[in-house]
Amino acid sequence: MPGGTSTSNPDPADNSPTPERPPSKLRRPSARPPSKADLLRYLRQLTLRDHELLEWLAEHYLLSTAQIATALFPSERSALLRLATLHRIGAVHRFSDVRAGTGQHLYTLGPLGLVVHPHPYSDPAHPDARPTRTSVERAHRIIGSGRLRHLLGTNQLFIDLHAYTRTDPSARLLRWWSEQHATTAYAVAGIHPDGHGIWHAAGRTVGFFLEHDNGTENLRTVLRKLRAYERLTEFGPRYPVLLRVPNHRREAHLLDALAGVPTAMPVATGLHHEHPAGPAWTLTSDPGPRRWLHELPSDHGPDTATNPHRYTDPDDFP
Repeated sequence: MPGGTSTSNPDPADNSPTPERPPSKLRRPSARPPSKADLLRYLRQLTLRDHELLEWLAEHYLLSTAQIATALFPSERSALLRLATLHRIGAVHRFSDVRAGTGQHLYTLGPLGLVVHPHPYSDPAHPDARPTRTSVERAHRIIGSGRLRHLLGTNQLFIDLHAYTRTDPSARLLRWWSEQHATTAYAVAGIHPDGHGIWHAAGRTVGFFLEHDNGTENLRTVLRKLRAYERLTEFGPRYPVLLRVPNHRREAHLLDALAGVPTAMPVATGLHHEHPAGPAWTLTSDPGPRRWLHELPSDHGPDTATNPHRYTDPDDFP
């Protein structure tokens, strides 16, 4: 397993950004919830696409205007029109991300969304924190979290995959689990991936675990995460671990550290700006030409009681 070639000091060549601080200049949501009669009326106005969006916000905390438009709408204008309606009826809360300076809004579950999903994940920084009492309290926790940028970066990979399925009818994102969902499902193995998915394209189905890397951790910490997957391979799937990094220099240092080092899972590196469905991944065990996501080695593991989340068939998969 990796470890012998790592270093305890941050990689000086990465030009890594400083750790995130809570974005204090974000506009807070309105604290005026709609009445119960309004909620019942608004529930009947939700479309299937609205329900899909609210399900995502319940599990993945927040998404930006651009992410929602990319994954679910034919244009950003149509997304903005519908999101304005969802904000008006309390399905979502909307924030202006002033610090990013993009003019984008960020969206979380509103009071109506909380009626549809009464038990969402409530705190990205403290999964064991007490449940929030209101959607406003939950929104404040999310927006105040130092992990906000990490969440958006993690979610972007899955948003891009989902958008790709709209251009390729044969492609399907069969599973999109958040960190908390994947950590709970594979608690016995003790892994903490930033996300977990199962991707189907070109007749192949590949599971994967995502480690979204912003360049803020030293190489030793990154490599230590890989060792945690060794336990899972004893009874569960052997899915590739995707190390998605911000720049070529960071990727080169990871590939050097992992050269010739056996890992329990296949490990592949990729860059934030490259489309995850395409030829964006370099296998650390075979660093030749970059591979498409569906070309990465993947083993769903034994069909036994110790592997309850085993993938079976695309048509039967929830």
